[in-house]
Amino acid sequence: MMKKFANIFKNDNHWNEKTIIGFLSFAVMVAVMVADVVTGSFGKDLPINEFTYNSFVIVTLGSFGIAGIEKFAKK
Repeated sequence: MMKKFANIFKNDNHWNEKTIIGFLSFAVMVAVMVADVVTGSFGKDLPINEFTYNSFVIVTLGSFGIAGIEKFAKK
């Protein structure tokens, strides 16, 4: 198991780490928005720090943007 995990850090692996990070960041944003809607339906306010949410947006867009450029701009 550890050998498979270590393989993702090699240059010749089959995993695109940028898309994994982008997906995880997007999943966190979706989870926060679902939690905000759920707490809002109960009449409670869920304070979300704007700086933190914007950081997740930047990480998501950056990860997917870099991965997309790498896909279409071959070496």
